[in-house]
Amino acid sequence: MSDAETEFGPRPGEETVALPAAFDAGLYFVGRVRTPWSERADCPRNSGQSDAVCTLEVDPRFAPALRDLSGTTHLIVLYWMDRAPRNLVAQQPRHAPAPRGTFALRSPARPNPIAVSVVELLGIEGACLRVRGLDCLDGTPLLDIKPYFASIDAKPQARVGWREADAAREPDISADAGGRAAP
Repeated sequence: MSDAETEFGPRPGEETVALPAAFDAGLYFVGRVRTPWSERADCPRNSGQSDAVCTLEVDPRFAPALRDLSGTTHLIVLYWMDRAPRNLVAQQPRHAPAPRGTFALRSPARPNPIAVSVVELLGIEGACLRVRGLDCLDGTPLLDIKPYFASIDAKPQARVGWREADAAREPDISADAGGRAAP
């Protein structure tokens, strides 16, 4: 069992699988993510909870790929959660009453621990991009950077079924004891 598997899980109610003996594809890390967090407990639970300024350090060989990003306000950043377990197929979130399938969650624990965040681009200095909106440990491998297009990437009608079901089960705190809406 790897360090990630013992540090991050499994918790009661979680389910693991045996992983294939070999990988299907290779990839190149294009840099590293620099954040203020060195411990998992210190990381924000998701990128939307983070106001910290972080740095995407792009490997010099890939620096020419940053051309024409000037004037871009937001980026899609893909990064490799290298310290997360890869064998969890059902996970028990702390806030959930029962385990959920890994593909129904945004957890870093997944067969391919690829994380994605939409970040605000604050500045470019050589091969370093200052951004806001990340949720990973310092030194996390950087997979890719893409421009965020609000016209293509925003999907306001998107829904997550279990989240809506959970919200429907929560008591309406705006109703009085008789079930009538509070004034």
